Parts: sequence; structure tokens; C-alpha cells
Amino acid sequence: MSVSSVLSRSSAAKTPRGFYGWRIVGYASLAVAASGPGQTAGVSLFVDPLIRDLGISRSAVSTAYLIGTLIGALALPWIGRALDRFGARRTMVVIGVAFGAVLMALAAVSSIVGLTAGFVGIRMAGQGALVLTATTATAMWFDRRRGTAMGIVSAVGAVGISMTPLLAEALIAHHGWRTAWLVVGLAVWVIVIPIAIFGIRDRPSVFGQWPDGHTPRDTAAASAAANWGVTRGVAMRHPFFWVVTAGVAACGLLGTAVNFHQISLLGERGLSTAEAAANFIPQTIAALVATLAAGALADRIRHRWLIFAAMLSLAGGIGWATQVSPGLSAVVFGALIGAAGGSMRALEAATFPHYFGTRHIGSIRGMVAALVVASTAFGPLLYAAAHGATGGYTVVLWASTPLPLVIAAAALVVRPPSNSADDRLGTGL
Repeated sequence: MSVSSVLSRSSAAKTPRGFYGWRIVGYASLAVAASGPGQTAGVSLFVDPLIRDLGISRSAVSTAYLIGTLIGALALPWIGRALDRFGARRTMVVIGVAFGAVLMALAAVSSIVGLTAGFVGIRMAGQGALVLTATTATAMWFDRRRGTAMGIVSAVGAVGISMTPLLAEALIAHHGWRTAWLVVGLAVWVIVIPIAIFGIRDRPSVFGQWPDGHTPRDTAAASAAANWGVTRGVAMRHPFFWVVTAGVAACGLLGTAVNFHQISLLGERGLSTAEAAANFIPQTIAALVATLAAGALADRIRHRWLIFAAMLSLAGGIGWATQVSPGLSAVVFGALIGAAGGSMRALEAATFPHYFGTRHIGSIRGMVAALVVASTAFGPLLYAAAHGATGGYTVVLWASTPLPLVIAAAALVVRPPSNSADDRLGTGL
């Protein structure tokens, strides 16, 4: 039986009891968690075994990862268009099949060329496309409570991603890295493909439902509003698009740079290797709390204030990294960095559908995802080059601090697009 026939038969299922959107939140959370093997945290456990067994240098693996990330990012705008054309459900099936297949193919890699090709596949499908598809599917089912739904998906997904290194480490230790990649590839198939076929539905109208689960009084007007949306070109011509994109990209650029060099960076400030590694704990906790909080607040107050706060948190964390010391000071540093990244991820997913509609949201967010994924590729290289030139991180940290401050100021100065949905938010400007 073909995938198309399975999709058609499962689409004919009877209308579920209650609002289906919260089930979408659960399915999307699992899909985001399943992107873990394509995230930096999931790949990092394979680096040393690859260097040892393939006889290649650390710089060669890092370069392959950089190339893979950049090329993978280039495909995301087209994946976004596919989302608009074919829907999240069909797109997720294809992504799940491709992502699992590439992971399993990496088990047979024997050269730097094959490794680079594999990195292209897992960065494109895992870090980029799967997360993009899952969060876009969620956006279609909510309006007034979109921020809350997105915050839940991002937070639960982040917990799942953080568990990936533990699974990978155990598999590699007991069975080797080749078997580990086979297992995680099969796990992606087992999790993502059934979710896409049997769980994900593109819009509430599939079941005769409405966003948020509430039937409007004027169904004709509500239907027009639910299917409204500007094109990617129109969105990109509005300055507020670039404010939001810059905020997420800044978190990707600076957050990845700090995390990649965290042991070395905090070591310069007097922390031991164990203390520097443990700093990921306050970062993770702060990210989870901030993600849920930002998502819930996005349903109640204007998004520009939340972007402003996230950028202040990022600037504070980067600046404080020049003064951090063991103890509470290090915890504050980790909390600021984690809160900035977590809140901006939730805000991006909620802001674009709110101001630019959902008709072309896949295309719009696909372009944003491409830029953000590309930013994560350059951060570690930038900080490494600065460290090599100056002998430390202080100069590059101070040089980085103004970037989020400029974006914070822009969030207050640049007015968002006119949108009647703003009437439901707070009155602050």
C-alpha cells in the first residue's frame, strides 16, 4: 500500500471528540524532540569516535559540519514552500523518511566526503525542516492561544533534544558509533512517520473545527481570517520581519558560539571543566521556563516588548561572560543565555503567523529558518578566530554585546504591521 493511500484512508477518520489542536501540540512536541540527532547536542557525541576511527582531524570534522550546516540551510526556503503547497502532514512524512535514511547511511560513512554529505542531510532535515514543519503545523490550529501552544511545543521538544546525548552516549559506549546511528535513524522512522500519517492534520477545517476550538459567530469572516496571509516577498519588505529574524539569528549566532566554546570560555574565568559543563543545567532550566513564559505572554501583550526583553537578556549574558566567576555569578550567566534563546524561539514561531497570516507561513518561516541555521554555523568559527587573534574571549564578547542591544532598540522603534489581531493584545506600544 502506498503512502498516499495510507494518508487518504487515515484522513477519512471520524471527527475526534474535543478540540484536536491540543493533540497536535503533543504530536508536534514529539516531532521536535525527534530532531535531536540532527542538532549540535546530538552530533557532538559522535565527533571524537569519528576522529579516532576515520583518521581525520578535528578541524576537518568541524569544517564538514560547517559546510553541512550552510548547505542544509539553503534548502529550507524550498521546504517552507512545500509546506504551503502540500501541507505539514505530507511534508513531515517525506522529512521523516529522509532524516532517518540519512542517519542510517551515516553508519556506513568512511571518508570526509561522505561525512560532509551526511551532515548536509541531518542538518537540513533534523535541525531545520522537522522543527519548521512541526511548529508550523501547530500555528495552523491556534490563534488567540498560539503563543501558549508554541511555548509548550518548544519547551517539551527542547527536553527531548537534551535527552539525545544521553541516548547517543549509551549506544556508542556499548555498541559503537555506527550501530548508534543505525538505531537513532530507525527511532526517527518509528516516531516521526506514524506521527505524520496518523496524527498530524493540516488545519482545523479537516475536522470541521476552528482555531482554538471555538466556533465563531461569523463563520464566513472567521474562515477568511483563518486563511489570510501575505506572501514571503511582502513580509520580507516589512522592517519588522527583519527585527524578529535578527533577534532569533542573534541568539543562534551568539548562543551557539558561547555554548561551543563554553568549557574554554568559562575556564578562563576560573571555573573547572566540571563546573563549566554543569553550567548547561541552569541554561536548560532557564530556557524551559522562558519558553513557556514567553509563549503565554505572547497571547496577552505586544510581541515587541517580549523581543526587547529577550535581547536585553542576551546582551546581559554576553556582557556578563566577561566578568563571570565560579558560583552564583556563573548561574546568572547561564540563566541569561538560556532565557534569551528559549524565549526568542517561542516568539518567532508565534509572531510571524500573528502579523503575516498563515496562508504563506511555511514559505516565510522557511526563509527565517535558513538564516537562523546559517547563523549557528558562523558563531563558533567567529569566536575561535577571535580567541586565536587575541588570546582570549573578552574582546569578542564585548564586541558582540552591542548587537542584541541594537535589535532591542529596533524592536521598540519599528512598528509591526497593521493587524486587527493586535486588538486582542495589551495596549502597550
